[in-house]
Amino acid sequence: MSEHESGNTEAQAEPIQQKEVEDDLVLVEPKRARVVTVVAENHADSEAEEDEEEEDVEGESHDILAGYPDDTEELELIHSRLNSLANLRLPRFAAHLKKLCLRQNQISFLDPQIFQDLTHLEELDLYDNKIKAVGDALNNLDELTVLDLSFNLLKAIPDTLGYLRSLDTLYFVQNKVSKINGLQGLGATLRSLELGGNKIREIENMDALVNLEELWLGKNKITKLEGLDTLKRLRILSIQSNRITKLENLEHLESLEELYLSHNGVERLEGLDKNLKLRTLDVSWNFVPEIENISHLTQLEELWMSGNRIPSLQALEPQLNHITTLETIYLEGNPCQRIEGAHYRRKIMIALPQVKQIDATYTRTA
Repeated sequence: MSEHESGNTEAQAEPIQQKEVEDDLVLVEPKRARVVTVVAENHADSEAEEDEEEEDVEGESHDILAGYPDDTEELELIHSRLNSLANLRLPRFAAHLKKLCLRQNQISFLDPQIFQDLTHLEELDLYDNKIKAVGDALNNLDELTVLDLSFNLLKAIPDTLGYLRSLDTLYFVQNKVSKINGLQGLGATLRSLELGGNKIREIENMDALVNLEELWLGKNKITKLEGLDTLKRLRILSIQSNRITKLENLEHLESLEELYLSHNGVERLEGLDKNLKLRTLDVSWNFVPEIENISHLTQLEELWMSGNRIPSLQALEPQLNHITTLETIYLEGNPCQRIEGAHYRRKIMIALPQVKQIDATYTRTA
């Protein structure tokens, strides 16, 4: 999986001023940008004081954003123990708010009355909360381009995402999704889709996503490469840690540049005849018995084949010697490394003089 670690860091790069509010929060405001960051502080207070602080942070008694102007463009409320947004009065920022980060809280309910006015919102980060349903809460966010719902409790991709007419990037990592659905309305705009760490068994219902460029499906239960024919603009396909046994049905992905298939059950290197733009091919930790059927990949830069069943280095020269772009090759953990012993690296260097990195070590000519 990319397995994704998103987050806005713009505010951290600028000089900041800190101001204590209600004893338990620090609001950080860059001098030249309308950005607010709210994080919980660690105090060595008594248990009673901590309990009182937690009750306040949960939004039961006050608006922790009361001192900030209505024209604030970015809000980051990270790890702030929030379980409700009711008293934050977020709609007052509606005319200017573009980015809202609520990651690592305890939010379980998205109130449509809070979000319906945030029509200028471009990025919404709800990573690591307790959300079980989205409902109609986001239906009015016509300008939203990035949505992160990773590490929540969602069992399905919400059908209502079709209302997000500008959505470019969708993160749905580590939920409880078992079926790919609900994406039909996103075909015009969606460019990157991250569904890693779910319970998906089949690649399906992707036909409408004709503009998709990145698809991340790592750590699911997928057994077959299929359902990808319409993704003609796809550049990156990551399907690591699944149950794939055969490279197939990739002939329509002529724009593919990066293919990640490590930790599957692939039994042969094949099926890449039409993928002439491949720059990175990762089939590490599979059951591939030999290096074959890749001599036509003349734009290849990185080949990862560690942990397979390759007994010999004889195929290196005929398959790869002429590929001048090749810079990195991983073959460690194959029988050939043990069989060649001390001669392993030198034989690779002789067969592939253009390579700058063998396994984790650079060559002397790099």
